[in-house]
Amino acid sequence: MTVPLVDLGIQRDQIADEVAEGFARVLAATAFVGGPDCAAFEAEFAAYSGRAHCVGVANGTDALELALRAAGIESGDRIALPANTFVATAEAVVRAGGVPVPVDVDDEHLLLDPAALAEVAADVRAVMPVHLFGQLAPMEPIMAIAREHGLVVVEDGAQCQGATQHGRGMGSWGDAAGTSFYPGKNLGAFGDAGGVLTDDEEVAHRVRLLANHGSDRKYEHPTLGFNSRLDTLQAVVLRAKLARLAGWNTERRLAAATYAELLKDVDGVRLPGAAEGNEHVWHLYVVRVEDRDGVLIDLNKAGIGAGIHYPAPVHTTGAFERYGRHEGYPVAEQAAGEILSLPMFPGITRAQQERVRDVLVEAVASRV
Repeated sequence: MTVPLVDLGIQRDQIADEVAEGFARVLAATAFVGGPDCAAFEAEFAAYSGRAHCVGVANGTDALELALRAAGIESGDRIALPANTFVATAEAVVRAGGVPVPVDVDDEHLLLDPAALAEVAADVRAVMPVHLFGQLAPMEPIMAIAREHGLVVVEDGAQCQGATQHGRGMGSWGDAAGTSFYPGKNLGAFGDAGGVLTDDEEVAHRVRLLANHGSDRKYEHPTLGFNSRLDTLQAVVLRAKLARLAGWNTERRLAAATYAELLKDVDGVRLPGAAEGNEHVWHLYVVRVEDRDGVLIDLNKAGIGAGIHYPAPVHTTGAFERYGRHEGYPVAEQAAGEILSLPMFPGITRAQQERVRDVLVEAVASRV
């Protein structure tokens, strides 16, 4: 039995008829850019997330950049972010004119460590917590530090659609949150798409202005912007998927519980967990093992589509190593050599998970 890392075909088949009807509606109306489906999705996702505003944009990286710009980030501003994140987090900072300041993560959940943030808080203008693997960063201590130092807070919510912390979701803690609707996300389009969530009407207005060539009225451009609009056909897909997101997230939680049961007594496999107060949506199920690269090879050879999120901390990549501090980031650097993402998607069967367990146990045991 082969098991893919992600099986997007299951979701595709469940929404096929609804998407076909929606595409036909858009084509008939020739409402290809900014049509009614875009406005409807923005309203529906804002309501689902408990936020006042959602602004749909072209992709998740643009969403982060636009959120930073709309929240007041200017050229040269230093912005703290976790070293263990996808490169797009730091990329958006640089594109907004800022300087990324990586900080270490906690060893248990690999989320931004408030203690590490406190060490640099006096020297940064903003912080970008990353809600990683399906759960929120520790926002209460992060916000306490941000208030003490007057920091702008923009959340990276690309992996946590539907997750909450003490009942509050992304975009409700800081100035705004940017999220990605890349196909593999919990809420994924059929291509690139993104969005900005905020409770601040002025921030939402500025995002919409910047994403539309700096204009909210045709041929009037009070500020310099660029083109980052949500594609109407992607909005159709997202509306169909959003209606099923809560159910799919429940399936992810059940799959995570199954992995925890199957792997609880396996020596050499460190299991993930939810931080206190978090309602996890398990975008990824990330274990930690020694000789990770060798274990990954064995899994892939056996037809198990495991992966790594992420093999290199931001400060070690060629694009961003010049921003790293010399003393390094020990937790992020050690974890980068141990983390292993197991297959996780709505619709994964127990038989598939048992197959993953069997191959993983054999691969780990062969190295003891």
